[in-house]
Formats: sequence, structure tokens, C-alpha cells
Amino acid sequence: MSKRLAVKLTSAGEKSVRSGHPWIFSNSISQVSGTPKTGDLAIIFSKQKNKLIGLGLYDEFSPIRIKLIHSGTQKVTLNKEFFYNKILMAYKKRAPLLATETNSYRLIFGENDGFPGLIADVYNKVLVVKLYSEIWLPYLESILDSLYQVSKTKTIVIRLSRSLQKSRNHNLKDGQIIRGVLENNVIQFVEHGIRFSANVILGHKTGYFLDHRENRRRVGEMSYGKTVLDVFSYAGGFSVHALAGGAKEVTSVDISKQALEMAKENAKLNPFSGVHDTIVGDAFEVMKNLIIKGKQFDVVIIDPPSFAKRKSEIELAKKKYLQLAELGLQLTAKKGLLILASCSSRIIAQSFFDLNEHVLNLKSRAFDVILKTQHDIDHPVAFEEGAYLKCAYYKLRN
Repeated sequence: MSKRLAVKLTSAGEKSVRSGHPWIFSNSISQVSGTPKTGDLAIIFSKQKNKLIGLGLYDEFSPIRIKLIHSGTQKVTLNKEFFYNKILMAYKKRAPLLATETNSYRLIFGENDGFPGLIADVYNKVLVVKLYSEIWLPYLESILDSLYQVSKTKTIVIRLSRSLQKSRNHNLKDGQIIRGVLENNVIQFVEHGIRFSANVILGHKTGYFLDHRENRRRVGEMSYGKTVLDVFSYAGGFSVHALAGGAKEVTSVDISKQALEMAKENAKLNPFSGVHDTIVGDAFEVMKNLIIKGKQFDVVIIDPPSFAKRKSEIELAKKKYLQLAELGLQLTAKKGLLILASCSSRIIAQSFFDLNEHVLNLKSRAFDVILKTQHDIDHPVAFEEGAYLKCAYYKLRN
């Protein structure tokens, strides 16, 4: 059973809360009542006037000791109505996306929607909720009910982070059906009119990566009659849009044979006339081999996984991005299009763009930056660390 905790912060901690930042680290807490446990409600009071400035959930196992779920002086009650209203607000933000021919989207994006450590993705009529923190266990029933009502889905699947899978503080299982029934692990959905599928039980994270949706649509529009290389393709998001958009030839590269099988299946869900090739292997090595063979493509997309999950990995990540930009440049044909993306939150957007342009300038290939993009509408950014996705389109002149 969760308890209510009275919490006071250091001056720096209080300043952070007042600015709306959702993380309170252990060294920012100056006083806390009782013996706090994970999931307890932390009521945060101002240092001087003893007035409410925020509510958070206590996490005894994390250096981010309190995760904020409400900031400001307005008094609220942590009940089903509180969660329903927050989820409804998140849903309304996605309304313009849902007016397109799309039935897959991120309904809850963690801290950015006021639910730190919780992700909720919709695939057609299936809602997949991924939990990264035990703080939500005491409130999960109310949250799931509200998600079910707002999303108007028929099935809820729960996915658990590795730490939660090992925890003995709950009876949940990764891939468990919480609401409704699931006749097939693989769910078909539509993204800007293009059909895809996701394995919501065994797929990575919630089954698919929804964040590049708008970039994929744009690549589809730019691929007519072109040869396309999709590096780190996973289930073929960019590849499928390119094929559906009339690409002459698409080559998908990924280290996972299973992911490339999914890419093939996703391509077959849509009519296309081009050739779809797949290459299983380490992306760096595959690209080097393609260069040796003298291969070039009209459109090259490089969208790697995060290279910097820790602060200590930032410099190595930068070297990898430089290497990918150099390899990608060699594989891009004259007057071709090179698209470089990053999902490393520790590499800020401007730093990533500077790395790319350093390589392009060094290699003396004239180029125009035709577009720089970041988050789609269903991945809103409410605080600095919440921004992770960036993508740049470089049109080569020669």
C-alpha cells in the first residue's frame, strides 16, 4: 500500500521543480517524512513558505529518487479522474495525426506526458503498455482503465523492462494480455496509408518504432524511380515506404535476420513493383563491402540505434556518427540524397548536425541541407532530456 510523504528539497532541487523538470535526484532532497518506499506519493513543499509545489512518485532504487507527475500549487487528488484527464489531454495532442490515414501512434510518451517510466503505444485496436519503473504498480489498475477508455482499443498488452521482469513485487508477466483477447501476436496497422505489422508480444520495445513516421512518409515521396539503401532498417519502415512510393530498387540492411524477414513481410502488405533486396550483417562492414563493390544509391538512409546510453559513451558515439556519415557519403550517387538520423538523447541535435556537416565539408562534395527534423506530434518534448530524435536530409550537388 502506498503512503503519502512530505518532502522538502534543496534550493537547487526546488528551482528545478518550479521550472517543471520531472526528475528529482537523491542529492536534491533535504528532508522526507517516514520510511519511504517505491510508489509512495511524494508531496513536495516549498522550503520557505511550506506551500505545495509539486507531486511525485518515490523510487527507492533509482538515483532519480522522485519522478514528478504534477507541478504547481494547484491541489489535486491522485485518483482515476486525475489519470484519466492526463491521458485525455495526451490523446487530444495526437488528434491531428489521427485525422490522417494512420491508426498507430504513441499515446503516452513517459515524462513528456506526465507519466515517467511508462510508455503506451496503439497499434490499430491493440494498446501496448510498457513499464520501466515500479512506481506505477500501486496505480496501474486506474491507469489501464483510463487508457482503455480514451484509446477505444479492444486489447491491452503489458510489456516489462528487464528490471521489472526480474522483480518479485508484482504478478505481471512480459507480454501478458491485461484486457480483451489477442488472436495473433502480429498486429497489422496503417501508417499514412502504408500497411505494416508488429509483433506486440515478442517485438523490440512495444513491437515497432513509431517515432520516424513522418520521416518515413517523406522518404516514400522522395523515392519514386530511385535506388534506395536503408541501413539499420529493422522491420523496414523506410524501405516499405520507399517501395510503396515507387522506388526502383530498395536494399535493406540489418544485423537481425528476423528483423529483415519482418521487413519482407511488411513490404508484401503493400503493392510495389521495385526490387527488394536484404543484407544481413553488421552495418559498418556491409557498407564498406558495398563501397568496395562500387555500389551507389540515389537515396541513402542511415538510422542507427542509440550509441550513447551513458555519458561515458558520448565520445565513442560521435566517432561512430562521423564514420557513418563518411560511409554514407561514399554510397550516395551524384545528385543523390543522404539522410542521417540519431536517437541518442545524449547527443544534442546541433552537435549531431555539426558532425555530419563536418564530414560533408571535409570530403568536398557540395550539398544543400534541404530539411532538419526532430520529433513527430505523438512524441512531444516537455523537458530537455526528453528530446532524442533528429534527422537531416542532405542533397548532394555532385
